[in-house]
Amino acid sequence: MRILITGATGLIGSSLTARLLALSHHITVLTRDERRARARLGDQPSYWQTLDDRQSLDDFDAVINLAGEPIADKRWSAQQKERLCRSRWDLTERLAQLIKAGSTPPGVLISGSAVGYYGDQGQAVVTEEEPPHDEFTHQLCQRWETLALQAQSDATRVCLLRTGVVLAPQGGALAKMLPPFRFGLGGPIGDGRQYLPWIHLDDMVNGIIYLLDHATLTGPFNMVAPYPVHNEQFAAQLANVLDRPAFLRVPAFVMRLLMGEAAVLVLGGQRAVPKRLEEAGFHFRYLELEQALDDVINQRASAR
Repeated sequence: MRILITGATGLIGSSLTARLLALSHHITVLTRDERRARARLGDQPSYWQTLDDRQSLDDFDAVINLAGEPIADKRWSAQQKERLCRSRWDLTERLAQLIKAGSTPPGVLISGSAVGYYGDQGQAVVTEEEPPHDEFTHQLCQRWETLALQAQSDATRVCLLRTGVVLAPQGGALAKMLPPFRFGLGGPIGDGRQYLPWIHLDDMVNGIIYLLDHATLTGPFNMVAPYPVHNEQFAAQLANVLDRPAFLRVPAFVMRLLMGEAAVLVLGGQRAVPKRLEEAGFHFRYLELEQALDDVINQRASAR
């Protein structure tokens, strides 16, 4: 396949790009910084720096749209919220326009979203049909998805990736969690009862490729492992894998002081399950959290 990828240098995108190249797909990477992207991804992909001079995307069989400013790296000021939205909405809208403008458009657009689409759902089991709680993460993701769906037609199907916390050997949320846990200073956040929907990076990449290869699949998919855990359980499992204690609970008010409104990302949660992905026949490699953590932490240690 000829595939255009945005966000290819990110946590998911870099691993996905490497896998697709290994499968002999022809990859074009959209990036504002070609030198940085080439250093990370190599010389095998083609590189575009802009879509401004494009009239369509008829040269591609598929588009995978993973671009977006990291949501948890900064406090949510009004300006930061605007950056988070615009980094997702503007590019997605442009991709949809170019797909619609073509005479032989790509057969599929696979576009990013997040379990934040649902907002904080407490203890409820969250499938793709769950009504959302209206808050900032829902508003961001809902508009993001709506723009992607504008590309849908008889010629182009659209798949939406409602992604949870991706566990990877390098980068991502786990990289931020590890230092305090390694020093025995980790523990639950708040009351620890909020659910944390997680997925191993390998399953995330395999899931995207599964959606790419199965032409009947369309719509939203919860990209999470089948068994989400409470924050308290996650802390205990991570500490166990690291052979460290995990008893220093971080009070909710501390997270609100540190993160402001963005604290909802760690104090709220979704008990999201991959109902549609499993119904489609996808099989997860990593079903249990301890198995996934053990794998990524061992990979991290081997890379040193």
